Amino acid sequence: MAAAGAAATHLEVARGKRAALFFAAVAIVLGLPLWWKTTETYRASLPYSQISGLNALQLRLMVPVTVVFTRESVPLDDQEKLPFTVVHEREIPLKYKMKIKCRFQKAYRRALDHEEEALSSGSVQEAEAMLDEPQEQAEGSLTVYVISEHSSLLPQDMMSYIGPKRTAVVRGIMHREAFNIIGRRIVQVAQAMSLTEDVLAAALADHLPEDKWSAEKRRPLKSSLGYEITFSLLNPDPKSHDVYWDIEGAVRRYVQPFLNALGAAGNFSVDSQDPVLPPCTLCSTFYSTCLSLHTHRCTFRTRMALQWPPMPSIVPAGVALWLLFGIAQPQLPPKCLLSGPTSEGLMTWELDRLLWARSVENLATATTTLTSLAQLLGKISNIVIKDDVASEVYKAVAAVQKSAEELASGHLASAFVASQEAVTSSELAFFDPSLLHLLYFPDDQKFAIYIPLFLPMAVPILLSLVKIFLETRKSWRKPEKTD
Repeated sequence: MAAAGAAATHLEVARGKRAALFFAAVAIVLGLPLWWKTTETYRASLPYSQISGLNALQLRLMVPVTVVFTRESVPLDDQEKLPFTVVHEREIPLKYKMKIKCRFQKAYRRALDHEEEALSSGSVQEAEAMLDEPQEQAEGSLTVYVISEHSSLLPQDMMSYIGPKRTAVVRGIMHREAFNIIGRRIVQVAQAMSLTEDVLAAALADHLPEDKWSAEKRRPLKSSLGYEITFSLLNPDPKSHDVYWDIEGAVRRYVQPFLNALGAAGNFSVDSQDPVLPPCTLCSTFYSTCLSLHTHRCTFRTRMALQWPPMPSIVPAGVALWLLFGIAQPQLPPKCLLSGPTSEGLMTWELDRLLWARSVENLATATTTLTSLAQLLGKISNIVIKDDVASEVYKAVAAVQKSAEELASGHLASAFVASQEAVTSSELAFFDPSLLHLLYFPDDQKFAIYIPLFLPMAVPILLSLVKIFLETRKSWRKPEKTD
């Protein structure tokens, strides 16, 4: 009986050891990988190195300028050197991490027969009408015509003229340094029609340190894919004043042509409203005799309204949209004649200048958004990065690089479209709701939840494994009996 009991006990101990080993094997082989997989935070790979490289991006804004010389604009020896190309590059001195250089690529050539005929007309308006080509110039490009020093096309006291389209006229000079002198005049005119320090400073106002002009530069609306313009009629007493306003006709005649010309910079929607405001029942009146305030019913009401611009006598009210969209007056060089306003209220080169500024602003915004997102995701490790978020980040980085390349090539239209794509993709990635899914569930809360679940099961298994290890080690060290 004793032998049978000992055998049963030994069998029970062996069975317990096998059970402990089985549970330990299941916990290690299946439990740990399953726990690791179910508790891991999925983080798709992001181009962190490319995002950090965007901060050191150097923007080269290339403005193609075609310079056309008439017969008597420069000396004959200089005319024989045509055609050739001259590049003028300078750095925009802005206190910004992204270096910006402006490059004017001037392609010199002789005037064609129809251009000679047009530039020999009596007035510059006639010349512009004759020079209008069926095929429009590319966005961001300029054409400068160099006329004779004694030409009557311009007033005698004027050295240059800027037209409503992408064209300008500059007087030539009979001098041995004619190309250098005329080249400096052309650069001054091209800067006024395209890129200046003030234009780029206004575009980067939110990214530059505070200074004396930053408050004024922050007034224009920021770059956006679309804008909504609302006209409101404020009637203090609708019962007594039956006001009729043909806002639809006014918008169609005065506002819509300007918005159509500005259509390349964004989408615009115009609506109107006639809000019903409650009448003012009480108002305060100050009596200087008794030094007290009394209340009584008043039959009128006032409203604080933003007036833009502040003094209509100085700046016409029609310029309000110009100021809101950041279309400032150009800084003309000395003795430069500016063309009168067009029927649309916007010159073609002013739209190009706005697209230059908006492209740079979009690139700066996208770069800042991507950099902030990369820093946030690198600092907080339990933020989920889904594949669609990573895809938008890759799209934004590629769009920034493409826009910078297009700007360096002088392709303004495609550069602006790419900059809009960069801003859109970067903001979609930054404001994706999935980034907030696990922010409320940090690692310490994970341990607080999983330890009570797995500790009661893990302690017996660990103790059994320790006991099995000690018994096995003891059996290995037990000496064999010898007779």
